[in-house]
Amino acid sequence: MKKIVSLAFFTLLITVVSAQIKVACIGNSITFGHGLKKEETYPSQLQKILGSDWSIENFGVSGRTLLANGDYPYIKEKAYANAKAFLPDVAIIKLGTNDAKPQNWKFKDEFVNDYIAMIKELEALPSKPLVLVCFPVPAYGINFNINDSIVNNEIVKLVKIVAKKGHVKIINLNKPLSNHPEWFPDKIHPTADGAGEIAKVVSRKLLKYKKKINRRKKHNA
Repeated sequence: MKKIVSLAFFTLLITVVSAQIKVACIGNSITFGHGLKKEETYPSQLQKILGSDWSIENFGVSGRTLLANGDYPYIKEKAYANAKAFLPDVAIIKLGTNDAKPQNWKFKDEFVNDYIAMIKELEALPSKPLVLVCFPVPAYGINFNINDSIVNNEIVKLVKIVAKKGHVKIINLNKPLSNHPEWFPDKIHPTADGAGEIAKVVSRKLLKYKKKINRRKKHNA
């Protein structure tokens, strides 16, 4: 009898896990959660908002660039390999802030093509994830060698081009977090409250596309 109950529980567990929508949060220190406790990071707060129907994983790595020729390209990180191995149903890309450093921005003409290459690589995964790209959160000044003008103006414009050429949707994290310097004490990284606002914005976008995501998930099963 115990064996039957255990088998039934295991079967139920497998069913619940397979039904979850898997979300890979790809990004830099803002995703990783620079200066924050694990539970304060935006992916952790996103998990709390969305609940057990979703499985949110944080694949953020501090200091990493979208640019393949940047000083620390995200695509060369183990975290990126792990994000792909996760076989997500949704991939959220939040990169670009570190690309605004002078040593990286000299390759700005490669930004759009490098971004689209990442999108296509993720879309080609067996899970065929829905890929969403983020406008960077606002920078409130120059720090960590990051140029706020490039982040708030040039990168936002280029992400628009990426979305159009790559046929993906945008999560606008720039506007909702603007006019809140109190959330960015070092001018670049959000506090727990700022990360919470990111989580709220992302959750609204994910819930908007939940039916579409589940249809894709069922089709790709």
